[in-house]
Amino acid sequence: MPRPAVPRLDGEACARSDASLVRAFDVLGRRWTGVVLGTLSDGSASFSELARAVEGISDSVLATRLGELTEVGLVRRSVHEGPPLAVRYELTDAGRALLPGLELISRWADEHLPAVDRNG
Repeated sequence: MPRPAVPRLDGEACARSDASLVRAFDVLGRRWTGVVLGTLSDGSASFSELARAVEGISDSVLATRLGELTEVGLVRRSVHEGPPLAVRYELTDAGRALLPGLELISRWADEHLPAVDRNG
């Protein structure tokens, strides 16, 4: 059975698509980003809850990732006046909308890309 024809993009559409992917993977391609987003998919969490849940991440990297994700609008940082003062992180609507796409990319990578040994 012949495959259906895949529509071809013109040069300008390809360039726009490439630029969008570059912007997305500049953020999403950083180590720990997917794990942090996935952890927040269960609901809001404090910094210490995230640090405990994401095994192996340093506090400085977690703080950096949370700052980046907040800056691009995927995570919301909320400060709740105390005492004690409490800071919580949660996914925004944009962050939640991204989760199905991340799951698809993860599944595609498992099926089509060779595994990478990060221990050696």
